[in-house]
Amino acid sequence: MHTTPADRSDLRADCSSCFALCCVALPFGRSADFAVDKDAGTPCRNLQDDFRCGIHTRLRSSGFPGCTVYDCFGAGQKVSQITFGGQDWRSGGPEHARRMFDVFPVMRQLHELLWYLTEALTLPAARPVHADLRRMLEATERLTSRTPQELGELDVGAHRQEVNVLLLRTSELVRSGTGRRGRSRRGADLLGARLKGADLRGADLRGALLIAADLTGADLRDADLIGADLRDADLTDADLTGAFFLTQPQINAARGSAGTRLPASVTPPGHWTAGP
Repeated sequence: MHTTPADRSDLRADCSSCFALCCVALPFGRSADFAVDKDAGTPCRNLQDDFRCGIHTRLRSSGFPGCTVYDCFGAGQKVSQITFGGQDWRSGGPEHARRMFDVFPVMRQLHELLWYLTEALTLPAARPVHADLRRMLEATERLTSRTPQELGELDVGAHRQEVNVLLLRTSELVRSGTGRRGRSRRGADLLGARLKGADLRGADLRGALLIAADLTGADLRDADLIGADLRDADLTDADLTGAFFLTQPQINAARGSAGTRLPASVTPPGHWTAGP
């Protein structure tokens, strides 16, 4: 894989090339997001023999909305087809399956970092750190090419910290370059906050808890949204033009409308217009 700023296709999930790793490797608990409990390494009860979901077209109405907001950033097909050479977890035996399930979450984190680094390289204001970003991108790509054993032993947290230093610098440059560097709300508890029509241009919302926040008509242009929790946040008619480090899972977890303006890197999810 060689990711370029103009092409992030390798960082988008291709379920047809994956052995349903997210449906098996990851655990989930009975909640508003999942109708049942499932242990890590146990196939979801809805998984079919062909590695397809039996209720894919009705996940939300069947009590599995959590599945609709998950994204592996292309890690599933990388692990399935490259790291393990196309041998699925069913045919490879228990030890093969265990190693595949251990590697998948690591690869997912690396691919998420690749997504952010690739986006950072598209931001003109971050040009002073583009060389460093490119080096970190290449280093991260090399990590994704390691063997299953090496990936299983990788301290991905330490690597994430190195990447984060550059992403923080990128954020500062981009938000300063807008001429409206908004206030920092990094990690703020904005659970259910009433932010209707709020001016959040250029704001630092990294890691902010915006669960069920009312952001109707809010101005989020050029805001840093990396890691912001947008579950059930109302983005109806909000303007997120130029917002950066925003991912599809974040948008999928929120509520919105035809009037919500989004960056080109993400798309409005079907449930915004189709209902629950």
